[in-house]
Amino acid sequence: MGILRGKLLPPVLAILFSALLCGIALVVSGANPLQAFGVMFAQVGEGTTAVDIINSTGTYYIAALAVAIGFQMNLFNIGVEGQYRVAAVVAAVVGGSIALPPGIHALVIILTAAVAGALWAAIPAILKVTRGVNEVISTIMMNGLALGLAAYLIGADVFGELRGNNIRTPEIPESGWVPGIPFGSSGTVFGLVFLAALLGIGYWVMMNRTRFGFELRASGESSTAAAAGGVNAKKMVLIAMLLSGGIAGLVSMPEILGRDHTYNLNFPAGIGFSGIAIALLGRNHPGGIAFGALLWAFLDKSGLALDNVGVPREIVTIMQGAIVLSVVVAYEVVRRFELAAQQRQVGRQLGTVDAA
Repeated sequence: MGILRGKLLPPVLAILFSALLCGIALVVSGANPLQAFGVMFAQVGEGTTAVDIINSTGTYYIAALAVAIGFQMNLFNIGVEGQYRVAAVVAAVVGGSIALPPGIHALVIILTAAVAGALWAAIPAILKVTRGVNEVISTIMMNGLALGLAAYLIGADVFGELRGNNIRTPEIPESGWVPGIPFGSSGTVFGLVFLAALLGIGYWVMMNRTRFGFELRASGESSTAAAAGGVNAKKMVLIAMLLSGGIAGLVSMPEILGRDHTYNLNFPAGIGFSGIAIALLGRNHPGGIAFGALLWAFLDKSGLALDNVGVPREIVTIMQGAIVLSVVVAYEVVRRFELAAQQRQVGRQLGTVDAA
């Protein structure tokens, strides 16, 4: 029962509270909450919504895993947004400039993206371990630099090309594409959605079945205690940031290799910041993160139908924000409840608290 309360109760309470808050907001605005939520659920069966939710879930899941690795080390890697953007443009440029056999071509692009993301994350990591620069500040600044660098690299006089009113990198040849799973008029599931699942399995194995994962968690809990046990805390910080950046570099791969085959000015933004919220919601557990990514994708895609009933789409943003806020509060409330229950149990065993 303790595990049930500690692991499942907080996110459930957070979701219910956010739904209640949004319901109140809808009532105040004169809308019908039941109708709005009903339209959102009904939208899942319309058009390509279900497939879009699956594809977005995979993308959000990879971003949240990148954030979660940093969280395990008590590192707040806000730079996932910039890391995946730099990796996307570098991988797209490399992929569109080479010709390799099918399979090998896609693999080279994926590895390029991972290396680019890791190298971009290495800058704030080195600043932290050598100069003590807070990773929150450095990664936020790196996000701005990443946006400017990506815009420069796709310039028409650098690696980009003008197509209509849009600037993009050269299109990746078909040998570098990753085929998806077609569902007719319902859309096509990206082939690299399965990469997200493999990353989740690898993350769980690393954190729970390897010495490195134990040392990573130990360093995050107490760098002093870890050092006493022979763990080099600075080395763990560097490795954790490189791993986080490497995974962040893969965020864009499902879309680039599965649909767009290029990087352009309209490339999706904000995925890295959503990954932070999803990692918080899932409490850094691969299963919890998967649920959070699915919920986030559902709200994003099904919320498109709200305009049809005169409800502003911003209600989805309110719900997502309320989930992030309330999940932190819910975990703290449950933690204190569990602590009080443990204290009462110890008191009963010592005879200092009445069993009644």
